[in-house]
Amino acid sequence: MTELDGKVALVTGGATGIGLAAATLFAAEGAKVFITGRRQAELEQAAAAIGATAIRGDIADLADLDAIAARIGETAGRLDVLFANAGGGDALASITELRPDSFDFTFGVNVRGTVFTVQKMLPLMPDGSSIVVTGSTSASRGNAGFGAYSASKAAVRQFARVWAAELASRGIRVNVLVPGPTDTPGLRSIAGDPAHVPALLEQMAASTPLRRVANPAEIAQAALFLASGRSSFMTGSELFADGGEVQVFPAV
Repeated sequence: MTELDGKVALVTGGATGIGLAAATLFAAEGAKVFITGRRQAELEQAAAAIGATAIRGDIADLADLDAIAARIGETAGRLDVLFANAGGGDALASITELRPDSFDFTFGVNVRGTVFTVQKMLPLMPDGSSIVVTGSTSASRGNAGFGAYSASKAAVRQFARVWAAELASRGIRVNVLVPGPTDTPGLRSIAGDPAHVPALLEQMAASTPLRRVANPAEIAQAALFLASGRSSFMTGSELFADGGEVQVFPAV
């Protein structure tokens, strides 16, 4: 029997990177998978490749979240696994450079979007379901320029603690997956010029004791663990799949 045999799963931000890798793995492990994203063509291509159902939607838009929930309800009738993976941020900025619009965008996606993704999907989730939220190592460090982004991820981590307490009576587990530097399109975009990508990846690799960045498939394995019954006695936890970046090489 596969890990998610007969389960229904939603992966937000499932068209690329970690979300795509997780959706691919969840489908291979027997789940009926729904993926969401903002870019229709990219989303449909990913869904066709892995045998998932694509629902275009922006987690920062409550109407989109309502539509996503309605589609899953009509199609599958329930949701056993929610991987609230979608997120992002604006350009890095120090406290003297931070703009209100940049702050609002980052918190709007990472905090507001994640909070209401969970709220809107909960009515579909039976007792014993699993919620996995994507965190960030930046929430445990003090990296210059990451103020708004790291604070937004720290807020999500605290929400997950509270949700774990609130949903424990229903046996719904809530855990945070914290990836380290991972070779995704989002990470590569930080470089700006594609010619600078190798140097960026080398810099990121140097921040981990393993001296490399992760492959999205490696992070997907950690997501599967939290989504499946193998983590049945875990809730309110953070699982670091970061190559030792935080625990071994903490910021000073």
